[in-house]
Amino acid sequence: MQSPEQDQTSPLTSLNGKISFWRGLPFGLQHVMAMFVANLAPIFLVAAAAKMPPDQSAMVIQNGLLVAGLGTCLQLYPLWKVGGRLPMVTGISFTYVAAAVSIVSHQGYGVVVGAVMVGGLVELILGLTANWWRRFVPPIVSAVVVTSIGFSLLSVGAQSFGGGAGAKDFGSWQNLTLATISLVACLGFQLLTRGTAKQLSVLFGLVIGYAVALAMGMVNFSGFQHLQVVSLPRVMPFKPEFDAGAIISFALLYVVSSVEVIGDTTALCRVGLDRTPSDREMSGAIAGDGAISIVSGFFGCLPLTSFAQNIGLVAMTKVVNRKVIFSGGLLLVLASFVPGIAAVFNSLPQAVLGGCTIMMFGNIILSGFQMIAEAGFSQRNITIAALSLTVGIGFTQVHEIFAAFPPLFQSIFSTNCIAVAFVVAVIANLALPSEEHFIVSSKGKD
Repeated sequence: MQSPEQDQTSPLTSLNGKISFWRGLPFGLQHVMAMFVANLAPIFLVAAAAKMPPDQSAMVIQNGLLVAGLGTCLQLYPLWKVGGRLPMVTGISFTYVAAAVSIVSHQGYGVVVGAVMVGGLVELILGLTANWWRRFVPPIVSAVVVTSIGFSLLSVGAQSFGGGAGAKDFGSWQNLTLATISLVACLGFQLLTRGTAKQLSVLFGLVIGYAVALAMGMVNFSGFQHLQVVSLPRVMPFKPEFDAGAIISFALLYVVSSVEVIGDTTALCRVGLDRTPSDREMSGAIAGDGAISIVSGFFGCLPLTSFAQNIGLVAMTKVVNRKVIFSGGLLLVLASFVPGIAAVFNSLPQAVLGGCTIMMFGNIILSGFQMIAEAGFSQRNITIAALSLTVGIGFTQVHEIFAAFPPLFQSIFSTNCIAVAFVVAVIANLALPSEEHFIVSSKGKD
């Protein structure tokens, strides 16, 4: 009996179809273009919060291209049980941005690097043991996590929209105008284009915003001084520091990311392969994210995960050929040896990035709402979602409420709404009675 992959007639829509490298290259490039901006934006935001000099920030961005390419190749062609063997494209995850910004503001970037490395090991172990713990994280918990991630990023997007945290001209008319033009360009492109072109709306907004910033004299060219045509990515550019609070905080987020991967692999197999993922594929995908995140820490970057943009692209094009998407991963690796790419992105004014990403963060919230709807609006699910989001978002906005707790507890939870919402959702899911109890109670009141 043939598998769904073998039933397809086109090699592009077959997981292991035979296709020449050059014929598949344009489709691989399309996958890279769909995630390129979203891959680098988290690094740019955290580097700005860490107040890195332009050359250092550009170096981290350059390394980010390398680890994204290596992670994509690992997911396509696994090593042992590490990697999903699925048409996944990995990139730097937005899940960790809010926590990383908070940590670098108080403790420095080395603490983030240490937390990335140790946390990556946690996710690697979670992947190899996924068949055991998966039942403790039902869809409603995953939905709450994704929703809280979106809400936690709104302030990050707003800060960029105004010109970047700590900017002397924050909130100036120049910054607000530039951000608005970039946002309108993204929206216009998305509304006026069709098919796969819609995936490039953020890139179009960045190009328009960059052109306007050049005309307004708001582009910083200092990163282009003494720029080499080709250079090797740097290993261990930062000395890792290991702080217990930061490690636990990131470890919780790695658990959250593992839950996201379960949703991503399920969605990818459903839209691209017309089946559900196997236990081996799901656990391998989680372990792959953990392994490449450890490598990412050694290159001074943030953790990686599979990108939803590329799952959307698969849904539209049905291109799932591993060799095709592997060519995209190789393009990312090659791009990491060209520092000019990182320098161009690093010269972007924060306002341009804010205008292009603020809607992206809103889309994460809406994705969470859709996941809640898919989990079902039962009384039990409504209670879990309402309680966890209220406590997670509300308490961390008034973080003085944690004043009586030990310092370690405060460092993990006081400003991290994702971690709080996740813990509350897990506890509520374990503690609350079944839906039948809610129905009986409701009838009793009548």
